[in-house]
Amino acid sequence: MAGSSVGMHLLRNIVAVAACALMLASCGSASYQEAALQASDSGDQKTAVSLQKKEVERFSGPDQCSRAKNINCGTLALAYGALAGYQILAGDRLGGEESLVLAKGALSLTDPSIRASATAMVYRDVSEAFWRKGNQARAIAVFKEGRAAGADQWLFTSSAARAADPQTPTPADHRPTD
Repeated sequence: MAGSSVGMHLLRNIVAVAACALMLASCGSASYQEAALQASDSGDQKTAVSLQKKEVERFSGPDQCSRAKNINCGTLALAYGALAGYQILAGDRLGGEESLVLAKGALSLTDPSIRASATAMVYRDVSEAFWRKGNQARAIAVFKEGRAAGADQWLFTSSAARAADPQTPTPADHRPTD
C-alpha cells in the first residue's frame, strides 16, 4: 500500500509538471519564448531579456492574471521567473530580484492544482541563474525559499539543491521501488 501511495504522489507531481509545460506550450509565444532561450543559450542575455519582457507583457494584463481572472497566472509566474534568470545572467541582479518578486505575486494567484510545480520552476530558474553567475550563497538561499514556498520535486534538480542540503533527495530518489 505504501508503494502505491508513493506511486500516486509521483504520478500527481508528473501530471502537474506536464500541466505547467502544456500551459506554456499552448499559451506562450514560441517566437518570444524560444527566441529568448536561444539568445540566452548563445550568450546574448540582453536580447533574451528584451524578448522575455515581451512574453511577460502578453500575460500581465488584468484579463490574463488578476484577482478577478487568474487564467494565465502560472504562465505569467513562469515568464517572470525566466525573465529574472536572464536578467541575473545579464548582470542585472536588481532587475532579477524585482522580477522574482513579481513572479511570487503571480504565483500567489496561480491555480492551487499547479502552484507547487510552477513555484518549483520559478525558483529553480532563478537559483540556477545565480549559481551560473557564481553567487552560490544566493542560489542556495533562493532554493531554500522555494522549498519553503511549497515547490515540488522539480526544484531539487537545481545545482543549489545538493549544496544546500547534501541529504536532500533528488527526483530520482523518489521513484517507487515496486
